[in-house]
Amino acid sequence: MSAAAGPLDVPAGPVEGDHSGLAGHPRGLGTLFFTEMWERFSYYGMRALLLLFMAAPVAKGGLGWDVPRASAIYGVYTFSVYFTAIPGGWVADKLLGLRRAVLLGGVLIALGHYSLLFMTLGGVRFFYAGLVLIVLGTGLLKPNISSIVGQLYTPQDPRRDAGFSLFYAGINFGAWISPLICGWLGQRVGWHWGFGAAAAGMTFGIVQFVLGANRLGAAGLQREKPKDAPKLWAIVIAGLLLMAAGLYFFFDYRLVLVTLVTVAFFAWLLAQTQGPQEKKRVLAIFVLFVFSTLFWSGSEQSGGSLTLFADRVVRNSIFGWDYPSSWFQIVNAGFIWMLAPLFAWLWLRLGKREPSIPAKFTYALLFVGLGFLVLAWAAHTSPPVAAGVPITGETKLEASALVSPVWLVVVYLLHTIGELCLSPVGLSAVTKLAPDRLVGSMMGVWFLSIALGNMVGSVVAGYFETFALPNLFGAVFLTTTAGAVLLAFMVPFIRRLMSGVH
Repeated sequence: MSAAAGPLDVPAGPVEGDHSGLAGHPRGLGTLFFTEMWERFSYYGMRALLLLFMAAPVAKGGLGWDVPRASAIYGVYTFSVYFTAIPGGWVADKLLGLRRAVLLGGVLIALGHYSLLFMTLGGVRFFYAGLVLIVLGTGLLKPNISSIVGQLYTPQDPRRDAGFSLFYAGINFGAWISPLICGWLGQRVGWHWGFGAAAAGMTFGIVQFVLGANRLGAAGLQREKPKDAPKLWAIVIAGLLLMAAGLYFFFDYRLVLVTLVTVAFFAWLLAQTQGPQEKKRVLAIFVLFVFSTLFWSGSEQSGGSLTLFADRVVRNSIFGWDYPSSWFQIVNAGFIWMLAPLFAWLWLRLGKREPSIPAKFTYALLFVGLGFLVLAWAAHTSPPVAAGVPITGETKLEASALVSPVWLVVVYLLHTIGELCLSPVGLSAVTKLAPDRLVGSMMGVWFLSIALGNMVGSVVAGYFETFALPNLFGAVFLTTTAGAVLLAFMVPFIRRLMSGVH
């Protein structure tokens, strides 16, 4: 343990078997629930505005970039947010410990949002600085707070999956309320006001985490002093700079670059395993990783092509009242908030009949595919869109050509069902399959699948103005559905690799 003990070092509070918290879970779950809720408030509030802000004309306060450029920047940003979970998990394992990593990450995220708030002082330089700070902070906070959730439970505790589902509900409650506030402020008052609300949210999260640290007990505490800390920090910084340079100089080949980095990372993880069972379980994570990436390449279109579709093709009014297009970002999170407790109850209720982890992933891919089938049909109902008219920022569709917002609500419902079959289940699976000494790094693997999914999704969004939208969304439907069919055939093989983990 670090020599300088503080509120993050005190192993007070819950003990093994604690049922004194929310719905009979450890009371430390509440602290982590609200910390992650505020972090996601800041992230999704800013994300709801990001692509719209970059594509908005300069006369309206935006950056005035075209959709391919804005989508590419958006994709690199969202990729990096999740990619840095890998070094973030490693830093927590080797240097900071889980709790300090979460605290430092929250501080960096808040500083990043404040940088976006004060863009008027430094222009686009403050914009890029803000994105970099948010990327670094999220890489430290995101994987490690999930790892602390896992440490609240013993490996055999039947509440674990339900606990992660409740934790996931906290994530999505923050994601639900943030577009309402940040989106309205950004699109109706001024972009910087929306970014400022995101900054305030992360600040609340930091305060809440420090004040509630004693509720976590020993979960997330650093168990030994770091060795060769300067050398390890040098490795982290050099690795991040190398990746940044690679993305800068090989931007057009970014998918190839990140794929090579992913394969190299998995090879390194396999080299750290001990014994055949650990190797099999790491391989199982890799197979699930591939299908998780495919899922997120569709699901994470919510901040890309779905945002543009909502802004340019959907009728953003109800009973004669106009609302910001960014408010569609609340639909997915709202459904998760409502349905996550139901799924938590369902998995416990099914008992031995509960579907296996790879089977749940199969359902997830089917539902995200169905969502894009609905979206393709929605696009087909607008005559100009069905005819292949490019939907650019200058395109002005007649009111009769705009599609009903109900279409997008149905799409988000289907995507939400898929997400609840995959995301909390994947978080829980990593904590069960990963060796204890590598749990932070392996949690980074999970977020790397989301990173790659965002990168692939941004490439799809870049074709929004050049492809006929029914064809674009139809291609995503066919791809994800084909992945679901393939995974269904692979379920027995993956279960053998998991070596008894259900």
